[in-house]
Amino acid sequence: MKPSRSEFLDIRGLRYHVRHWGREGAPKLFMVHGWMDVSASFQFVVDCLQDDWHVIAPDWRGFGLTERTHSDTYWFPDYFADLELILDHYSPEAPVNLLGHSMGGNIVTVYAGVRPQRIRKLVNLEGFGLPNTRPEQAPGRYAKWLDELKEPPSLRTYATRADVAARLQKTNPRLSDERAEFLSQHWSAQNDEGRWEILGDPNHKKPSPLLYHTEEVLACWDLITAPVLWVEAEETNMWLWMGPKEQARVEVDRRLARLKNVTPKMMPAAGHMLHHDQPEALATKIEDFLRA
Repeated sequence: MKPSRSEFLDIRGLRYHVRHWGREGAPKLFMVHGWMDVSASFQFVVDCLQDDWHVIAPDWRGFGLTERTHSDTYWFPDYFADLELILDHYSPEAPVNLLGHSMGGNIVTVYAGVRPQRIRKLVNLEGFGLPNTRPEQAPGRYAKWLDELKEPPSLRTYATRADVAARLQKTNPRLSDERAEFLSQHWSAQNDEGRWEILGDPNHKKPSPLLYHTEEVLACWDLITAPVLWVEAEETNMWLWMGPKEQARVEVDRRLARLKNVTPKMMPAAGHMLHHDQPEALATKIEDFLRA
């Protein structure tokens, strides 16, 4: 495995963890992870990159080694603000190559429309967005959020790190023992009781009180000027977010059509965690796109 090194920044009052691979001075490639994941999740793809890259990957607020937010709610605009300050720190002038997976894919694609001049090339891995919502859902959403504020959420703990690895393999049966063992080191830590707990703030489980406004998101997508590589996994389960597969396919294609300069690719023999399932093939697609 290519070695990584850690750096900590003060980002908007939080101690932010940023992982680096590769040499200083090499072309920069920023990678941001998804929900309940960590920056080390990209290790297998980084190992397969052939060119000389300086890969920079933060742990989002409340995940991995980054400090948790000081409130009990996580807001999507905070991710945009955190990302902007990270990019300003490492690439204050030059447009960047930016990759995001799942939730991270949603974040970077919106950001690329908000700050189109900051993006050289954009890679979206399984960042479809959330289901459409209707205004009449708002009262129930607010009520649910208020109810859950009174019941602090929790995450399951595990007796051993091997149990954490087994949990990862339950979610993704394609994950090899070796990769699961590696991820368990970065996905969990031992608490004061000697049990292993997930490095994610349980407050991430709370629903947002705000509805997902698809057309507002797509209005941002409309303004993206960078070329976009859009990669879906052939065996993804993300259709579950959108409803029946046929209905979901229509909606995803509708969203995809809003990107002006997009190269869509399908990753065979891979599920949602395609960077774990097919890192070599994914690294090839990424580098071919960045070289073009």
